[in-house]
Amino acid sequence: MGERKDYMFTSESVSEGHPDKVADRISDEVVDAFLGADPMARVACETMVTTNRIILAGEVRGPAGVVEGLEAKVRAAIRDIGYEQAGFHWKNADYACHLHAQSADIAMGVDAAGNKDEGAGDQGIMFGYATDETPELMPATLQYSHNILKRLAKARHSGERPELEPDAKSQVTLIYENGRPVRAASIVLSTQHRDGLTPADVAELTRPYVLEVFPDGFVTDETAWHVNPTGNFVIGGPDGDCGLTGRKIIVDTYGGAAPHGGGAFSGKDPSKVDRSAAYACRYLAKNVVAAGLAARCTIQISYAIGVAAPLSFYVDLHGGNHIDPAKLERLLPELIGGATPRAIREHLGLNRPVYARTAAYGHFGRQPEPDGGFSWERTDLADELRRAF
Repeated sequence: MGERKDYMFTSESVSEGHPDKVADRISDEVVDAFLGADPMARVACETMVTTNRIILAGEVRGPAGVVEGLEAKVRAAIRDIGYEQAGFHWKNADYACHLHAQSADIAMGVDAAGNKDEGAGDQGIMFGYATDETPELMPATLQYSHNILKRLAKARHSGERPELEPDAKSQVTLIYENGRPVRAASIVLSTQHRDGLTPADVAELTRPYVLEVFPDGFVTDETAWHVNPTGNFVIGGPDGDCGLTGRKIIVDTYGGAAPHGGGAFSGKDPSKVDRSAAYACRYLAKNVVAAGLAARCTIQISYAIGVAAPLSFYVDLHGGNHIDPAKLERLLPELIGGATPRAIREHLGLNRPVYARTAAYGHFGRQPEPDGGFSWERTDLADELRRAF
């Protein structure tokens, strides 16, 4: 029996104003501040945001003085998201920073020394995935969930929709026929709003933006809509719910359509394989699909702390296109210098302050940017892969 062809699948997303995403953004602003001052800086920053409080903790290694400048950057990021509420305000929230120096034991295992290459920053498993069901080569359920919230945030930031506040969640269920997404079974949207709006008001003002996101014919008379199903959503953000870094790992990756190694991304410099190797796996999987070698590709890689070479490299083409995955398992790591942490960082140019922008609306399915942002979304290996097969 082959894979199922007809089914329903669901993914969710959360906006940049979701408390966990506020925490992710702050942690990545810290990463950018350190990498901007020293490309080889080390950062592992956790953030907690709650009612009028911002708390940073973790380990860093970098130029003196960076920590002193963080408070202004953190407040600017919260202002950029749009929090000027009584319970959480970019200017008035209490700020506490507990960052301290990285452990010398960890540094010893990770740093290059003599003829020892730089080791992985931790043990662990990382996954990458790509599918041809959207132009971004991402699962459609997740891509549309992100796009709904991105579109609403644009309307909010531009002043077109001042009724909307920063905190929001979306969820999309699609009907798949013959393995392809064809229609929306249900759309769920919860968005924070100014006081005085009913759920019907919110549904009416958000609906046109939601419809823009879907291909023609996806939303039908049968599509179920659930907009602000709890009723009022005035109190939100870190005032309504405590936010923590690294709590939205499935939103950040593939919306449940692919396995996850369990490690979060935000707040980590690229010596941490949780982040850099997961980006490399996405890059390789995306290039396999972009080259037309398979409709879907999942890649797993694993590391031991302090050891440079990966312990394993696995490719799953989901029964597609009669390419030998074992041949890809040999070839793909070679295309990125053996997939050591240093080779990944250098190939993708990861030692740059490009991380704050990754903190909302997914780390994957984005456009590569001129300054090196989202470099792992390039498809520059596709021609070479086509030639090899």
